[in-house]
Amino acid sequence: MASSIKVTLRKKPNKQGEYPLVLRITKDRRSTYLYTGQYIDLKYWDETNRTVRKSHPNAVRLNNLLLVKLAEANKTLLALTSEKNDYSSQSIKKEITTPLSKVTFKQMADAYLEELNANKKINRYNTDKARINHLLRFAQNNYLTFREIDEAFLRRFISYLKGEKKLSPRSVINTLIVIRTLYNRSIKQGVIERKHYPFGKDKIRIKFPETEKVGLNKDEIQAIEALDALTAQEAHVRNVWLFSFYLAGMRVGDVINIRWSDIYDGRLHYRMNKNAKLLSLKLPEKVIPIIGNYKEDKKSEDDFIFPEMKKANLKNARDVLAKTKTATKKFNKYLSRVADKAKIDKKLTMHIARHSFGNIAGDAIPLQMLQKLYRHTSITTTINYQANFMHQDTDDALDKVINF
Repeated sequence: MASSIKVTLRKKPNKQGEYPLVLRITKDRRSTYLYTGQYIDLKYWDETNRTVRKSHPNAVRLNNLLLVKLAEANKTLLALTSEKNDYSSQSIKKEITTPLSKVTFKQMADAYLEELNANKKINRYNTDKARINHLLRFAQNNYLTFREIDEAFLRRFISYLKGEKKLSPRSVINTLIVIRTLYNRSIKQGVIERKHYPFGKDKIRIKFPETEKVGLNKDEIQAIEALDALTAQEAHVRNVWLFSFYLAGMRVGDVINIRWSDIYDGRLHYRMNKNAKLLSLKLPEKVIPIIGNYKEDKKSEDDFIFPEMKKANLKNARDVLAKTKTATKKFNKYLSRVADKAKIDKKLTMHIARHSFGNIAGDAIPLQMLQKLYRHTSITTTINYQANFMHQDTDDALDKVINF
């Protein structure tokens, strides 16, 4: 059924006995009303012509106002019907009162952050909120629209991030990714047309800068395994690091959340914190003596193997994140001491366990298998990641040229 918008007088008087002048929006026999803020006595309303009678002292002004309101509403309705087939009288009213074209970047950003918070993606919430604030501080305008975020604006913003904020190239790219995400959402929701999209070929291109990933080699791993003159804390941190390494560079947040109940049938079964994927890995022989060191503190099958999360409020995502960050900072502090005792010059951190697995794997393991071990969603991610550690072809090519 066709939709319609008409001027009318709603028969619900206010305390002064005057009736509101409204626009009645009808779609599929369902109506909603948009108030103009003007009220008149019933005797001044001409129902046949849908106008204020000339006998009203402000008839000309009120009728002009109604004509303007009606024209604006019909213009919005025409635009809405050309873009969508499925809409209601309420959606028409909402578009008239709050046009999507006037939705600000901050409004879209606030809704996005609220969604992250509701889904308990607290780490993502914190990092993306900081990136969004970079743009708002640069613009100095909380009412910035997406139409204003054009290519020229973004180029100035990039210069600001690199110059005044002194962000690394990777941090600049991460900030642009958040803006691109919000821009894509705004296009999908009809806030702005795709023709204004500032990203892509010959516009703002988002390309990750190449970074060097340094991993330990076999000799360095064996040096860590062989250490015996360690303090209790250093020994614990080595255990956690080796546990991560032996299981294909498991992320620290996943390692400290492993429970005794996750190990059965000689395998480790767990759900990744980053993307909620379920994983099942054979438990390497080298892991068994490591977890054996913690059996005395085991209170139940549902208890954590490592102690870092035992006192965390698991119902509070922010407390879980805080405990994870504190644990990572502590681990990295003691790992530097472990590296000194093992006479390793490279910076030893929890994340290097992942790089070390990649370094030793090199090009000896098929990429599809590495994709499973790394828990990557896309094989492209695995290819790009492993490219940091696959050197045999280039080494052989170099030797062929210079060894004459």
